[in-house]
Amino acid sequence: YQAMWESLTKVGYWRGEIWNRRKDGEIYPQWLTISTVCNDRNEPCNYVGVFADITQIKLSEARLARLAHYDPLTGLPNRLLVKSRLHHAIERAQRHGNQIATLYLDLDRFKNVNDSLGHPIGDELLVMLASRLKQRLREEDTLARLGGDEFLVVLEDIRDSNEPAVVAQTLIDLLATPFVLPSGHEIFINASVGVSLFPDDASNVTELIQHADMAMYLAKHEGRNTYRYHTKALSIAANERLVLETELRQALIAGEFVLHYQPLVDAKSRQVVGVEALVRWQPPGKAMVLPGKFIPIAEETGLIVPLGEWVLQTACAQGRAWMDAGLPPLVMAVNLSVRQFRSENLVELIRQVLEKTKLPATCLELELTESMFMEHADQSIETMETLKSLGVRMAIDDFGTGYSSLIYLKRFPIDKLKIDQSFVRGLAYDRNDREIAATIIAMARSLKLDVLAEGVESAQQLNFLNQHDCDYYQGYLFHRPVPAEELETWLRENKCNQVLNETLNTKN
Repeated sequence: YQAMWESLTKVGYWRGEIWNRRKDGEIYPQWLTISTVCNDRNEPCNYVGVFADITQIKLSEARLARLAHYDPLTGLPNRLLVKSRLHHAIERAQRHGNQIATLYLDLDRFKNVNDSLGHPIGDELLVMLASRLKQRLREEDTLARLGGDEFLVVLEDIRDSNEPAVVAQTLIDLLATPFVLPSGHEIFINASVGVSLFPDDASNVTELIQHADMAMYLAKHEGRNTYRYHTKALSIAANERLVLETELRQALIAGEFVLHYQPLVDAKSRQVVGVEALVRWQPPGKAMVLPGKFIPIAEETGLIVPLGEWVLQTACAQGRAWMDAGLPPLVMAVNLSVRQFRSENLVELIRQVLEKTKLPATCLELELTESMFMEHADQSIETMETLKSLGVRMAIDDFGTGYSSLIYLKRFPIDKLKIDQSFVRGLAYDRNDREIAATIIAMARSLKLDVLAEGVESAQQLNFLNQHDCDYYQGYLFHRPVPAEELETWLRENKCNQVLNETLNTKN
């Protein structure tokens, strides 16, 4: 009131918010405007006040403030509020020399709940989960929902760096009991948790959350339903990955990718009957980058789609070029990615590529992994049958590392199984690998499928496969993956037959 009277005295006017009391005793907010009325001698003689009840405005402001700072579904602090609290927590920790821990919690396979039961059921689960987690945290701790199925826990006054591990494991254990939802569904759900510490891992809010997020992804990568701490190595790897992703995008525009080809050898004729097209990245002035380093990033970012189209187009064009150069028709084996296989325009793309390159459809062999078509079996069968109707051949790559189900193999219109090189590698000394390889060959025989062994590098491996009537071979024993020109020279010199004869005759 002192400020109000000072303003009235000096300028003759004041306005602002005050608290007033109704006749029934209720206190309410009021917007008051007071003007001074002066007499002929310019002396204050009266005051005129105009007021408005702003109760509803204040209620609306409070609702807006809550919406801005709290998650409407769970009632937990949202990203904005938790970042503000974390900022203040860091300031307090700096003053008192304390530690802070941030725990980034992400539900494992929550998408399956939404996809199978619907988003309303997913929302029920999130509400119950938030309530269950809150009960096990201290009053001074903050549990926030960042969005979707991601939560953040802020622990202040950490005296031992092992304390967050105890909390993380407690939260994971809390989810071991199934959730019985109001809708009647009983759901089991797990979570992966990443932990970062202030000041050890980061010095500000953004880095703390980011580093906990990195650690959470490490927990998912290493089996899920567990927790992991952030390390400097994680940050280095994340930065390298970001740089690699940027360079990958630029490489696609700049045309830095090349194809190398590795021969596929027929065991009976001892001739090369096909090649597998393998993509390589050749940055100017740098060492060649192998697929294992950039393909996973291309998959995650979606760059695998344009890259895969380029590989398909280039490989088919090369197959046609070899035919035009007088070489016998070779099967061109091309790997399809998950995204490519599930793309709606896959069939049309392959039809257009074959038409444009003039490569006979029977010369194109598409390689798929088992996991690619198991999730949506019926849709996968339809896609594969349509591709088969074009004349294209289908092969399962890395066979033995996935489902390896006879029932599925009978249903899918495939032509060939490729024994994964991890089994071929141990043929000379590992009894289990020998039994697995022999079983796969026998299985292929019973289903009237061709079988190819990948990674053949020694005479012992070749002799074993030859004894068990494997149809085709691929590996460094014959030739490493090389550019088209180098492979063409080798093919014209017909050295494959020589390698096979020498290797098999050595045994005899």
